[in-house]
Amino acid sequence: MKLDYIADLNEYGDDVVRLFDFDRSHSIKFYQLIQEFLDSGKQELNLADIDFIEAHNCNLILRIAEEDEGIITDDKINFFCELTLKGYKQMLLLLVPFCKRETTGFQFLYDIDSLTDFLFAPGAKEEPLITED
Repeated sequence: MKLDYIADLNEYGDDVVRLFDFDRSHSIKFYQLIQEFLDSGKQELNLADIDFIEAHNCNLILRIAEEDEGIITDDKINFFCELTLKGYKQMLLLLVPFCKRETTGFQFLYDIDSLTDFLFAPGAKEEPLITED
């Protein structure tokens, strides 16, 4: 499972932090990781510390927040995913289909109007996503 950041993904200037290039077993591990994080009572989880996640050009820290803000950053290298417990529980529901079967589909892990989206894309490879102008 790889983690990267893609700036200016389309003509609207949308950005994305994505987890990509993995299989069903990694989906299950990620689901369990989020579940354990929520059960632990900890306020944050640094994905750089997770052995099955390979960070490329960024780092992502998941944080429990008072409001669902999505992914924020000051430097476009260090990102913080700020969601409420309810927001993370919704994320778990979105991960379930990836844990049940192999797929090359993708899913945005929250539906918040923010500058940076969080993309879960098992079938994506190293090449950044390209959009038509």
